[in-house]
Amino acid sequence: MYADGASGAVVHNIGAVTISPIEGKAGYLVRNALADRLDAAGTSTPRYRLDVRLDEKLTGMIVQSDDSVSRERRVMRARYQLVDLSTGAIMLDSTADADAGIDIVSSEYAVIAAEQTAQENLGQDIANQIVTRVATRLRQENRGKREAGKPR
Repeated sequence: MYADGASGAVVHNIGAVTISPIEGKAGYLVRNALADRLDAAGTSTPRYRLDVRLDEKLTGMIVQSDDSVSRERRVMRARYQLVDLSTGAIMLDSTADADAGIDIVSSEYAVIAAEQTAQENLGQDIANQIVTRVATRLRQENRGKREAGKPR
């Protein structure tokens, strides 16, 4: 996918993706993770826009006989679209999801730290999934343009 290294078409196109703001703390984490991955090529002129909406849930998984929760599950789901800025066409419309289990222990501080770490890790996982799909789509787009320009 990344043929020709830093001078390849996919890296150049990925650098041309701008990311719309994403709401909430999880949105901040995902947007920063996406920016770290997409801005690697440093292209200054955006040609694509990435719109992301997040949904996050924290639910009790294991409930003890005294109705206390001993394990939680944090789920993060992203619905995202890659939009071509020149035409307004939606090039990619997909979802990404990730989940993590969290043990509930007697220390409230440890539980809060575990929940925050899970949220950070899920944000990284979601960003990785999105970037992989976006890079694959941009590679397909680039391949299609090259093949359209070949003489028959």
